Parts: sequence; C-alpha cells; structure tokens
Amino acid sequence: MSDAERPHIPVLLRPLLGAVAPVSGLWLDGTFGAGGYTRGLLEAGADKVIGVDRDPMVFEMAEGWRGQYGDRLELVEGTFSEMDSYSDVLLDGVVLDLGVSSMQLDQADRGFSFLRDGPLDMRMSQSGPTAADIVNEAGEEELADILYHYGEERASRRIARAIVEARKVQPFETTKQLVTVVERCLPRPKPGQSHPATRSFQALRIAVNDEFGQLIEGLEAAERALKPGGLLAVVTFHSLEDRVVKRFFQARSGRTGGGNRYAPVEASEKPAFDLVTRKAIGPDDEELADNPRARSAKLRVARRTDAPAGQADRTSLGLPAPVLGANDRKRRRK
Repeated sequence: MSDAERPHIPVLLRPLLGAVAPVSGLWLDGTFGAGGYTRGLLEAGADKVIGVDRDPMVFEMAEGWRGQYGDRLELVEGTFSEMDSYSDVLLDGVVLDLGVSSMQLDQADRGFSFLRDGPLDMRMSQSGPTAADIVNEAGEEELADILYHYGEERASRRIARAIVEARKVQPFETTKQLVTVVERCLPRPKPGQSHPATRSFQALRIAVNDEFGQLIEGLEAAERALKPGGLLAVVTFHSLEDRVVKRFFQARSGRTGGGNRYAPVEASEKPAFDLVTRKAIGPDDEELADNPRARSAKLRVARRTDAPAGQADRTSLGLPAPVLGANDRKRRRK
C-alpha cells in the first residue's frame, strides 16, 4: 500500500496522549486537519476541544462525524497564532501538529505534492499569493534564499537559476513543471533517498504559508492561552521546526544554559514552562509499520507555570534567516 492509499493517521497520538494524561478540561487543537488529535483528546476524556484550522475544506470533511460530539466540539476557521482569542477562559491544553497534513498532500489540486500533478498552489488558507506567484515573480537571489533557508537545499542557487531560465520560456503553472526543473538540477536519488524535489517543495510551502512566523507566534499565543498547569504538545516533521520548538521550550523553561566564572548567570524572569519531555519523542516500530509518514516526526511537551506570559528572544530560537515576505511581494506586484 502506498503512502497515498493509507488512511489519515494522527502521528504520535499514543505517546502524546500518554504524555498529557489524564486528559480533562478544555483543549485546543490548533491544527485540526482530519481531526485525529481532536477525536483522540475527546475520547481520552477532554470535556471540550476547540478545533482550529485555516483551511476551510477540513471542516467540510468533518461534517460526517462532528455531530456525535455535540457541544463538546467547537470548530473555528483561523490560525493558531491567534489561539488566545478563541476562548474566554484559559485552556487546559494545546496540541499543534505542524506542517502540511497527509490529507492536503493527497489532494492534487492543492499543489502540495511533488508526486501528483496539479496547480502550483500550496496555500493552506486558499487565499493570498501562491507558490506559482513566488516561482514566477521572485528574483533569482530571493528564490535561492527561500530554497536554502526553508528547505536546506544545498543546490539552491543552481535550482533558482534553472527556474528563472525556464520561466522565460513558459511561466510555471503546475507542480509537474517545477518537479521537472528540479530533477534536472540534481542527481538521480539512490534507493532509500528522498525525492529530489522534497526540499524545494518544503521550502516553497513554508514561504507561501509563513509557517515560521505562524509557529513562533503560535507558541507565544499558547503561552498566553494556557492556565497554570496547562499542557502544550507540539509535533514537528523536520529539523528546522523541531529546532525552533526545542529552543522555545528551553528558553521559556529557563534552560538556556548557565554562566561561567567570566560571565555569571544573569537574573532572569520566572520560567513560563516546565519541560514534561526532556528529549523529543519519536515513533516506535509499530507506528512506523502502520504509518511510514511518521518517520521524521518528533513530539515535545511542556507544562505551563503560573509565571506571567512573555516573549522569547527570537534571535536565539534558530529561526531561518528572513526572506521576502508575502506583504513585500504584494507591494512589488502593485
């Protein structure tokens, strides 16, 4: 059975529920998707779950089962970076499953997958500039920066140069067009290696959806939204995401390292979180057998203290270097 033919399985659900047990009270699922985490939380004992997603299509797909939970389930179209505005009371827990969902990957017309030909879109919210807009309009240096900083693509300059040359002949409209150009720039993968377009598609998706801006704002919003003792569980799917989440938890739990005799530890604010998982939790063999897409997933969990909410020093979080943002691109197009 191929990845595309497998059912939509929530990644690391069992270890997540184990890490936050016993589940009770009001939870927010900031990346509702196919609803796997939301249903898991409700069935584990949550009194209510607020399911948030910026993709309106996911709520249409939930119509067949959402009714069985009655008023225990509330769905909100929005971004998890604004989660602290979706409830009048503080939350007992927040779950974030980052990146693109398997459901979105499997829909060719969304343009997320390099394995299925479709329009070069990649917008989670289905509004704003598309991946095609970036590929067709960004300069060569900007494209190379996106590919390198958001996809860790070592051949970023070569690919960017090839994209600029190709669009002189014909503008990019489909995922297949982009895959063809990227494949020509890279050697054929050996057995077991990822597809040549994996990193380029990841980079463009992150740029289109401002995923790192959303991530840090979402982590800070969760800090504001959680009650003392509330839990924040985050599932990441690539090293860039995990690095930011790890450093945020370290910074906000007061675990950024000590001083030495030349530079003593300075007085700092009271930690806003206590770490529940000291190290990231990955999938076990059973989960990998059931769901190969879980192979790169990592789970981190922290518990909110009674300290006032604050902000992390963003320069210390390992965020990728800034590249052309959507607002700048819109201004240049006018």
